[in-house]
Amino acid sequence: MTSAKAILAAQCRELGRDLTFAEFSGTALYHPECGYYRKNRERVGRNEASDFFTSTSVGPVFGELVSAAAVSLLRSAGMDPAETAFVEIGAEPGQALILPDNASFQSVRSLAFGEKPVLSGLSVLYSNELFDAQPFHRLIFEDGVWRECGVRISPEGVITETRMPGLSAPMRAMTDRLPSAAGEGERLDLSPAATELLESLVSPAWNGLFLTFDYGRSWRELLDASPAGTARAYRRHRQHNDLTADPGEQDLTIHVCWDFLAGVLERHGFAEIGVTGQEAFFVNHAADAIAAIVADRPGEFNPRRRQLQQLLHPGAMGQKFQVLHGIRIKKSAKSHQPTAN
Repeated sequence: MTSAKAILAAQCRELGRDLTFAEFSGTALYHPECGYYRKNRERVGRNEASDFFTSTSVGPVFGELVSAAAVSLLRSAGMDPAETAFVEIGAEPGQALILPDNASFQSVRSLAFGEKPVLSGLSVLYSNELFDAQPFHRLIFEDGVWRECGVRISPEGVITETRMPGLSAPMRAMTDRLPSAAGEGERLDLSPAATELLESLVSPAWNGLFLTFDYGRSWRELLDASPAGTARAYRRHRQHNDLTADPGEQDLTIHVCWDFLAGVLERHGFAEIGVTGQEAFFVNHAADAIAAIVADRPGEFNPRRRQLQQLLHPGAMGQKFQVLHGIRIKKSAKSHQPTAN
């Protein structure tokens, strides 16, 4: 058995029951000794040793567009980027966002996966594919009711999917949101942990811009357009559905629910909250940066234009990723807003 299987089997014995998928995925992803995201290894990139790539893997143009969009959003809200700290959370080894040398921010920090920021004053809190990597529950509609899926690990390391005898407390808290009827065998993958993470990040100690790039769908889309659920595994650049294979050795991820995360921002005083595709977000908020890249060295091959195409094209990353953003303005920030003549 792998060490992760041994730990999971021990958890089953100690609890005297099967594990919920949230307990299984929490250990598989975040156990301090054998969790996938706790290992000091390269997970993100384009080489054969990594498991998946993302927008940061494309090149420095992504950082330029993020910087330009953040500056635009701050200024439109009457905030000065030069008084604002840019803080990245959840950065993968070797994949921290590369901001341009002329970035307008007061300071720039990048925190590794698991490091919690301490924010104050004006800040940009940015992440890329952080919320889709949280532990998650699995529900399945069987015999007219929603049941919670579990995981059983035998002492010999054999892993099987099971059904829990009832809903766990986090899933019971969501029963009023669940549809009373669904197709037999339909699944829902839900991550209260993602919502809890965001709650912990948006304390009233700071104001400014929240900005995250991720896979996600609205609540209605999760119910209507994802009958098999959205959970999937990645290993060596191959996506598959065997979620319990080799725990601790593969990425497990689901689509986040944008409605749930946007609701957290709204409850904590954020305004101008929006969810758009990556292409639309950059076109709306980084148009000048895009135009400069397009106009650079016309008629010649330009790798920066190639990067731009990968990030914006609907068939590449332009619609694959979405962006959630919101602004929280402190009262004194109104003094920075332009006054009418």
